[in-house]
Amino acid sequence: MCLVVLAFRHHPDYPLVVVANRDEYYDRPALAAHFWDDRPHLLAGRDQEAGGTWFGVDRSGRWATVTNYRSGALGANARSRGELPVDFLDDTRPAAAYAGEVAARAHRYRGFSLLAGSPDELAYCTNQQGEARVLTPGIYTLSNDLLDTPWPKAEYARRMLTAVLDQPGAPEPDTLLAILGSREQFPDRHLPDTGVGLELERVLSAPFIVSDSYGTRATTVLTVHRDGEVRFIEQSYRRGHPIGRQDYRFPRRAG
Repeated sequence: MCLVVLAFRHHPDYPLVVVANRDEYYDRPALAAHFWDDRPHLLAGRDQEAGGTWFGVDRSGRWATVTNYRSGALGANARSRGELPVDFLDDTRPAAAYAGEVAARAHRYRGFSLLAGSPDELAYCTNQQGEARVLTPGIYTLSNDLLDTPWPKAEYARRMLTAVLDQPGAPEPDTLLAILGSREQFPDRHLPDTGVGLELERVLSAPFIVSDSYGTRATTVLTVHRDGEVRFIEQSYRRGHPIGRQDYRFPRRAG
C-alpha cells in the first residue's frame, strides 16, 4: 500500500474513514479482498508471494495497513512487512501496545510504516524512527515516507478527503473511491528526491500510478459508522483498468 489518507474521529457520524491505494508490480500475484479460510475473522486481500496483506480489517472494526519505506529498506533476508497487519488482527492487545512491541523488533523487517487501530484508537510505528506513536483525532496521510510527510500526492489526498467530509450528509462510497484516482503527475519542482531518479519520481508522484510494470492495483475504502456498521470496499485494477469490486458490510462486533 503506497498512499493512505484517513480521518480518525474527525467526522461526527463516521469515527473512522480510510482511503488507500495499493501500488505494486503487476506480476506479483495476489488475491482480492475476502474473509480468509484460515482466519475467518480477517477481511483482506492476500499477497500470494509472502502470504501477508497490505490492508485488513476484522469483525470488531480493528484494522491495519502497511506501506513500504522508499529509502533505506533492509535487505532481501528481512521479514515481510505484510505479516504486520495480519499479526495485529490476530492479536487482542490495544493498538498502542502492539505498535510498541513492533517498534522494538522493527529492525527485522524491510522498511515500513504501520497504521493500526480501530474507531476508538490509532497507533503508528515505523522502522525509520524509534518509538511508536498514539495518534489523536484528525486527518492523516501516509505514503512511502514517515507519517504526514508533505509529499504533493499526500497533501492532495488530505485536501480531497477534507473536502468530502466537510460536505453535509454521509460520504458516498464512490466519492471516497475517487479521492485517490488522479493520474496527474506533479511538477518537478515539487517532487521529493528519494534516490530513484527524476523520471521515476515523476511516475510515482501521481496518486494513482500507471506504468509499464508497476502501478496502482487496488483502491480500498473502509468506513465505520457510529452505529457500528463497518463497510469495506476494494476496487481492483489491471494496468489502470478496473477489473472487479468487492463490497462488504457487517455490524461491528464487541472486541
